[in-house]
Amino acid sequence: SLKVGIVIARFNDLITAKLLSGCIDCLSRHGIDVTESSNQIDIAWVPGAFELPIVSQELARKGKYDVLITLGAVIRGDTPHFDVVVAEASKGIASVSRETGLPIIFGVLTTDNMQQALERAGIKNNLGWSYALQALEMGSLMKAVS
Repeated sequence: SLKVGIVIARFNDLITAKLLSGCIDCLSRHGIDVTESSNQIDIAWVPGAFELPIVSQELARKGKYDVLITLGAVIRGDTPHFDVVVAEASKGIASVSRETGLPIIFGVLTTDNMQQALERAGIKNNLGWSYALQALEMGSLMKAVS
């Protein structure tokens, strides 16, 4: 009976939508009600990976979730923008998790090109499934140890 929040970046939604699909499939197969009327899952879309920490923080502070999953895809380009976004997203998400004590799964793909991102979002393996499985494990573990 876990309550799961998913914060997902709209930027590179070709990739993030596939990750979300993998997440939803895994959660559903493990007994989480993922229907629109469900009270077990909420999904919040943000513009990009950089915005994942602030919305994760707001959801974590509400105290109604057992675990959060962040989904994003940052693909390397020709400028240092990639490094800045990845660093701030990862540090921000980790910080929110430590400050609130809520497990937050870091499901942000960081790839060199679109092909690598597509492979990780479903062509070879959908990591969204793995992120959901990690969330189920961590949510259950945190309930057990608290």
